[in-house]
Amino acid sequence: TVPGVRPGDRYAYRAHGPFDPSRGLRFDANRLLADPYARAFEPAAPGEVHSLVVDAAFDWGDDRPPDVPWAETVLYETHVQGISQLHPEVAPQLRGTYSGLASPPILAHLRALGITAVELLPVHQFVTERRLRDMGLENYWGYMTLGFLAPHAQYRSSGGGPGSQVGEFKAMVRALHAAGLEVILDVVYNHTCEGGEGGPTLAFRGLANEAYYRLEPDDPSRYVDTTGTSNTLDVDRPEVLRLIMDSLRYWVTEMHVDGFRFDLAAALARSFHEVDQLSAFLQVIQQDPVLSQVKLIAEPWDLGPGGYQVGEFPPLWTEWNGKYRDTVRDFWRGAETGVAELGYRLTGSSDLYQDDGRQPYASINFVTCHDGFSLRDLVSYDEKHNEANGEDNKDGTDDNRSWNCGVEGDTRDEEIVSLRARQMRNAFATLLLSTGVPMLRMGDEVGQTQLGNNNAYCQDSELSWMTWSPDGPLGGHVELVSRLIRLRRTHPVFRQRAFFQGRPFSGDGVKDLAWFTPEGVEMADADWFAPTARTLGMYLSGDGIRTRGPRGERIRDDSFLLLLHAGGDDTTFRLPGPPWAEDYVVLVDTAEAGPGTREVKAGDDLRLIARSLVVLQAS
Repeated sequence: TVPGVRPGDRYAYRAHGPFDPSRGLRFDANRLLADPYARAFEPAAPGEVHSLVVDAAFDWGDDRPPDVPWAETVLYETHVQGISQLHPEVAPQLRGTYSGLASPPILAHLRALGITAVELLPVHQFVTERRLRDMGLENYWGYMTLGFLAPHAQYRSSGGGPGSQVGEFKAMVRALHAAGLEVILDVVYNHTCEGGEGGPTLAFRGLANEAYYRLEPDDPSRYVDTTGTSNTLDVDRPEVLRLIMDSLRYWVTEMHVDGFRFDLAAALARSFHEVDQLSAFLQVIQQDPVLSQVKLIAEPWDLGPGGYQVGEFPPLWTEWNGKYRDTVRDFWRGAETGVAELGYRLTGSSDLYQDDGRQPYASINFVTCHDGFSLRDLVSYDEKHNEANGEDNKDGTDDNRSWNCGVEGDTRDEEIVSLRARQMRNAFATLLLSTGVPMLRMGDEVGQTQLGNNNAYCQDSELSWMTWSPDGPLGGHVELVSRLIRLRRTHPVFRQRAFFQGRPFSGDGVKDLAWFTPEGVEMADADWFAPTARTLGMYLSGDGIRTRGPRGERIRDDSFLLLLHAGGDDTTFRLPGPPWAEDYVVLVDTAEAGPGTREVKAGDDLRLIARSLVVLQAS
């Protein structure tokens, strides 16, 4: 307790003790250290920040969480600064801020899309690495956390004083809730901004290096690195686990957020060297009366041994499904992989989540995210182009599973531009009509390009900010995305809360889920594994929904036939007749840029344009 302090006052710690890296001790009484529990920070000299005393009072009014069920959730991954920085209708002093994200033009766009939750890239106070500053670059994504209980100061409005970011963050959450949108935070508890042996001493290292970090048992002067950032927090330590839990509860109870996406969550579940699904971290969250009630999303991998844990997290958790991303990308780029795995991914990935009692919404489906190509770049580049990052194009993944449609980068060739636009529509339609929880990447709906940069973590510039002047046919997808989300929201057959069984549910032999070849007959085992298979029909029966409504009532819906054709040539698909359907109505055809419907007869051959997807409603 320090008598007489007031909101806005700055403070820091000095910690006295031995500097003996061989024992894991790195005290330095000459360093001013940030408070790990500070509620706000104020940037000081380069590489330094000051902790702030803040006034926590805030009028929440009648704020309440939207509490959207998982099965009805549509995520939109976005960046606080990037979404409003270039919007011409957002007031200049609010662009790039919490208030900018909550401004009427941005809220109107999000509501027009129909998404139900924003997933914000890190907003915990972070710092830019010295290496980037020396190159004239800035940490943009924010995965270098300093303060786990403090909103990032840079995102406050230009008129806000020291500490005002706390109130502005709360006001943003209140506005998003009022618009019916949940707020999910991307949180980084697996490492800190202090780096490895040569990194700066800002807080944790100078307070209790041997407690906060995993150190090599045979050489405590070195850090265990399963995160790719040169250090890993030691969540087995009670002090570290308590800090994480205190942080998470604070953001729920005091800041009113609705859930979290855990960066490199496998690193948090490690006990000693192995990923342990019974680790203290997972067990404590599972039992916590506050955190067990919010949305929990794992990025189910890290860079350590056995770190790829897709499908392995316990009940209560959902997961970024990296296998969904890879499979959908492979299918639409024409890889000779067959369609067996695609069938699993389209229907909730039962091979990953059913055996441990989870439901289809455990799968967070995505085709693109902040890390990697934007959707426009996914169909425009075969190779990464990260030269602007200053690492000789060596950073970023080489496993892009992309296809440039014949030309690397932008082109005026109308045929290629048309194909790219169709491929983007294919990705949107596949994602938004798959079973599971879809996640869209900020800017894909307006055709944002990063010019082939697939690792724009250090590009705090127009390269990363959302573009609000859509660029021709590659940018005009807002209406399509909105229409697909509306179709998903209207029809529970696309929002299954239990896995399909693929078996008849009535005497006429119609199954809840059926698969068809282009000849209009149900697929045999060999059809699934043929490497040249490029065309797939998926029938979803609205009468075969096996879960009940909130009052125990049976849920009935229309039936749908989805035709996915990734072949390079036009083909035909014979539409299944009775008992599956008498007639069909084409609701979506990605070969066409705009909306439109047309009736077709069961038993007819429907022409499919090369690399296109068609959605038909059965009657």
